[in-house]
Amino acid sequence: MVSKELQELLLLARDKSTDARSRLVENITDLFLTDEGRLSEHERALMSDILGKLVSQVEADIKKELSHALASGGIDLPEIAKQLASDSVEIARPLLERSNLLKDKDLIEIIRMRTDEHRIAITMREQVSEPVSNALVEFGNEDVVEALLNNHDAQLNKRAMEYLVAESRRVDRFQEPLLRRSDLPGDLAYRMYWWVSAALRKKILADFEVDPVIFEHAIKRAAGVAMIDQNDEQGTYIKAQRLVRRMSENGELSVQFLLNALRQQRIAVFVAGMGELGGINFKTAWRIFSDKGGESFAILAKAVGVDRNQFTNIFLLVVQAREGGTAMAPGVIKGILELFDATSEENARGALQVWQRDSAYQQAIEELDKVG
Repeated sequence: MVSKELQELLLLARDKSTDARSRLVENITDLFLTDEGRLSEHERALMSDILGKLVSQVEADIKKELSHALASGGIDLPEIAKQLASDSVEIARPLLERSNLLKDKDLIEIIRMRTDEHRIAITMREQVSEPVSNALVEFGNEDVVEALLNNHDAQLNKRAMEYLVAESRRVDRFQEPLLRRSDLPGDLAYRMYWWVSAALRKKILADFEVDPVIFEHAIKRAAGVAMIDQNDEQGTYIKAQRLVRRMSENGELSVQFLLNALRQQRIAVFVAGMGELGGINFKTAWRIFSDKGGESFAILAKAVGVDRNQFTNIFLLVVQAREGGTAMAPGVIKGILELFDATSEENARGALQVWQRDSAYQQAIEELDKVG
């Protein structure tokens, strides 16, 4: 037997007046919010079914009121919540942003089937699980992804992070939100280093660390493998690599020797020697040497134990060799020196190991070279 309260709701549902519609929402809220529950389980199921049919017929402003009421919590009508959450975004937003009645599978279905406005609303939730985040990344536009990245409580797995880091080379506005996230792994941050601004490069170097234990195997090389590139047909580079390898094995390779080589414009010897001291291959060392920003070279120099005075001399000579004597602004030099001073040798070594190990780095640089 249907209770008196349910009969009253049915009467209000049949009344098309605005006043009746407002009273309907108020009565639903009151009925379902009581701790003891005025409806039996049978009546509750019946009411949910009736409301489901009613919701599709009432005016938008009444749907909005009911959506807000459901989003506020305490009203256990999950089917109605799902129905309203799939409505226009003006109606759905309160539920999408904060309702616990919507489970992951409900949110993912909405992400797949509804609009980017719905997806942005979901990114605003206090908790966004990995499956929901993955769906937002897969189906959302750039606005959706940026909003997701700015929600630091949203959970992103390593695969999603890797994809978004790769996308950040193409979509600049992903870069800063990614680098503000505490869950971004250090190796992925250092991967981004090659395509972000100078300010964000400094943020990477200041805020992210690389565990040298994780990447220790990156510098454990078989004799002759890391430095000598068998596919390199340019004899000057091969000779330079063999020279510094022999000097290293004899304990004769030093920063001072490389500084002298640079002064003599023996660029291949200098680059090969810096790579040897840093435990990276010639191609990686050459990429760093060619990087016009200068920050990456400061990291290489710190990693191999160059002192501050040596670094100042070496850096000016590198700029001269690389850019044909073009003068560098004093402010730029000051910024590079500040970066050199602020970077620890351990973190610099970790950065080199990431760049050496990460094949995505090589691909990114090659693509940037083509664009440039």
